[in-house]
Amino acid sequence: MEPRTLVLDGNQRASLAAVRSLGAKGLWVAVGESSVPSMAGNSKFSKRSFAYPNPLDCPRRFFDALLQTINEYGITFLLPITEATTYVVLRYRDELPSSVTLPFPSETSVEQLANKNQLFKFASEQRIPIPPTVYCQTRQDGLAELEQWAEFPVVLKPFKSKILQADGIVSTRVLIAKTIEEAMQLLKSNDFFDFPFTIQSFIEGRGQGVFALFNDGRPVCYFSHRRLREKPPGGGVSVLSESVPLDDQLKASAEKLLVGANWHGVAMVEFRVTPSGTGYLMEVNPRFWGSLQLAIDSGIDFPWLLYRVCTGEEVPEITWRQRRVRWILGDLDRLFIILKSPTSNYSLGRKLLEILRFCRPGLRTRHEVNRWRDLHPFWFELKQYLRALKG
Repeated sequence: MEPRTLVLDGNQRASLAAVRSLGAKGLWVAVGESSVPSMAGNSKFSKRSFAYPNPLDCPRRFFDALLQTINEYGITFLLPITEATTYVVLRYRDELPSSVTLPFPSETSVEQLANKNQLFKFASEQRIPIPPTVYCQTRQDGLAELEQWAEFPVVLKPFKSKILQADGIVSTRVLIAKTIEEAMQLLKSNDFFDFPFTIQSFIEGRGQGVFALFNDGRPVCYFSHRRLREKPPGGGVSVLSESVPLDDQLKASAEKLLVGANWHGVAMVEFRVTPSGTGYLMEVNPRFWGSLQLAIDSGIDFPWLLYRVCTGEEVPEITWRQRRVRWILGDLDRLFIILKSPTSNYSLGRKLLEILRFCRPGLRTRHEVNRWRDLHPFWFELKQYLRALKG
């Protein structure tokens, strides 16, 4: 039977990178999203596009529709990209046909790393640096702990960014509070603090990630990059990044975690590195990351390597090279944010400098979405972007 891959979450840039990667290797690839058309579904490498119910609204209906598509088209490799689709598929994985390969370990192994409350306890046992942390099961636990907290700001961190319930998925977010009053107000006003969470000291430093592929508890390859520009400018999603050599301490910490969890598949291990060089663990995401295309361009083709690992094929020799990738519409958004900011935040001279930097991203910079040999995804993204501006 011809191998057939279904990539979910077609409007994600990581989905587009995966579709291009696998399709360029000659695999039959289809794309699913809660609406069609989608960005990745517009790629020349996408053979089919499917719409499914939004998993955030009705996880069970989403999975039933997904199962129907899998059976109808003989899908043999299923690749969820976002946490929402990943958690739903893992919840019902026993109902998948035996012919379908799902590139994840058991739900228990995923929970050990994706559940931040469990993760930080496990990391502490492994002697991996974590911020000073208290674990809260309820909102009242948090309010009581804040009464004893000495230094601010603090970070209020829900145990998951997506919490799967029977009738939907609860979306959460990490919040930073500068004072005890602000922290208490945030706890009281956000319903997702009805679920477990942690309170942590805020760590000054820069964010840095280690991206890895594991095969049944053994490392296959690693990757690291640095963010050159982010949206919003103060910290957020990367819009211009470049590949960099791995930091030995961060690699060692990531490997200890992933080996200890007997990890299988890809993972993104995030740290905050202090000026003194200590890398404090922030979280682990059991999925592909937004700047996946940068890793592929740098010679570490994670989607293709993941496919080969999970289908029992030999992994080819990997040659790393330094590259730079830009998400141009995200970078344009960042520039708009800066230009609209008051001069107290960005002086006129700084704004002019940012315009110049936008127009000159650097030599050998490749675009993440708009690629000459596969332009339709960019036209789709641009139309969506212009519609959002008009709205």
